[in-house]
Amino acid sequence: MKVGRLAIATGLAAGSLAVWAQSPAPSAPEAGLDSARSTVSKWIATQDLLFREKKEWQEGRELLEARIEAQEKEIAAAEAKLAESERVLAELRHKQGETTSAERRLDDGAKRLGDAATSLEADVRRMHKVLPPAVQEKVDPLYRRIPDDPAATRSSVGERFQNIVGILDEIQKANGEIRLVTEIRALSDGKPSEVKTVYIGLGQAYFLSAGGEAGVGRPTEDGWDWRAAAELAQSVSDVIEILENKGKPRFIELPITLQ
Repeated sequence: MKVGRLAIATGLAAGSLAVWAQSPAPSAPEAGLDSARSTVSKWIATQDLLFREKKEWQEGRELLEARIEAQEKEIAAAEAKLAESERVLAELRHKQGETTSAERRLDDGAKRLGDAATSLEADVRRMHKVLPPAVQEKVDPLYRRIPDDPAATRSSVGERFQNIVGILDEIQKANGEIRLVTEIRALSDGKPSEVKTVYIGLGQAYFLSAGGEAGVGRPTEDGWDWRAAAELAQSVSDVIEILENKGKPRFIELPITLQ
């Protein structure tokens, strides 16, 4: 029975198809079927479009997320570099501050040394007048190096101190010596004559002329002050003989004035 029904149904379907093919216009059910087919086609096309757009959106989202992740990594790296740069900059500023502080201390030290050099130069200038002529002549090259204007000199503080030390060394050396020199000095008659002068360090001196006129000299703020001392002629003569190796060494008394 089931086979028979299927055959009949098939036959009917074939008959129907044959009739539809010969028909000049579709019936109402057939028009509805075409409309349904069109709707299904549109729905399938719409679903396909939605699928493609969803796929493209998904791919775009994944690409966007990858870009965002890459940007975040770049931002993190940039922030790390910025933090390192700020650390290095802070360290450099700290070191610069230390350097500036050290430079300031050096400048202050240099100023103090410069002031000290200026004070010492003024002192040795004042000492120049109390130096014996022979010592003055010896240290004159060093005295000429003393700047007239310390603020405008091109000489370094070190060079100025070296010059001062050179002058003081010569002064100290002369102060520890008994020196015999030949000089020209005005005697009691007002005429300049050659005399032999014995300097006892830098604090006392005695002279004797060829004619036997003796005198004593002492340093003052304005230079050496020379005065006649006839009573010292023999003692000064004995000292000169010893210094010239013409007499035996012995003790000789001479008056000394201490100031």
